[in-house]
Amino acid sequence: MRVDIWSDVVCPFCYIAKKRLESAAEEAGVELEVFWHSYQLDADAPARLQISNTERLAQKYGRSIEEVEEMQRNIAAMAKAEGIEFNWENANSGNTFNAHRLIHLAQSKGLGNEAKEAFFYSYMTQGLAIGERETLEDVASRIGLNPVEVDDLLDSDEYADFVKYDEEVARDQLKVTGVPFFVFEQRIALAGAQPKEVFLQVLEKAAELPEQKPTPICSDDSCETPEK
Repeated sequence: MRVDIWSDVVCPFCYIAKKRLESAAEEAGVELEVFWHSYQLDADAPARLQISNTERLAQKYGRSIEEVEEMQRNIAAMAKAEGIEFNWENANSGNTFNAHRLIHLAQSKGLGNEAKEAFFYSYMTQGLAIGERETLEDVASRIGLNPVEVDDLLDSDEYADFVKYDEEVARDQLKVTGVPFFVFEQRIALAGAQPKEVFLQVLEKAAELPEQKPTPICSDDSCETPEK
């Protein structure tokens, strides 16, 4: 079954949703053909932030440090239930544009899922600076990408148009305002880190419904795009 997914590598809900979808597909006996699409939550972010991720989120949402810490602890607990160790205290957010370009390169070689998983793990579990070249090269090496191709990509604008196109489709056609965002068999759209039971229901519907224009049916537990 084809599943198109828009997400960002610094979105914990995207990682949680990935695990829930995979669990649901395994339970339902459905083989997924996943196409990853780019969506930057903060396209203007520097390669590495000069403040902690907690401070950044407090500024973004207009909340206190204590409120953000509580929110992060709740997300970490949600992640743990899916087998994810979310070390939010060490999270090192930054610009994800190059990470998305690398994912497109990996996807062209059949390694899209491996790249996405490696980036999620690097950011949320290892606390690596997701926008820095050292991290990008580490992830690329870990999944077996050719280091020469990776250097060529990072020294050029290769796959930049792919990232921009994904975001245009999300914004202009699908009206996406947050991630994760899924489209199953180009029939059913689903937003947010929904419970596994919801994914199971959608997988069943996608296998039965005739082809139709994607229509969002949920919008809970998603990372929001920052206001400009």
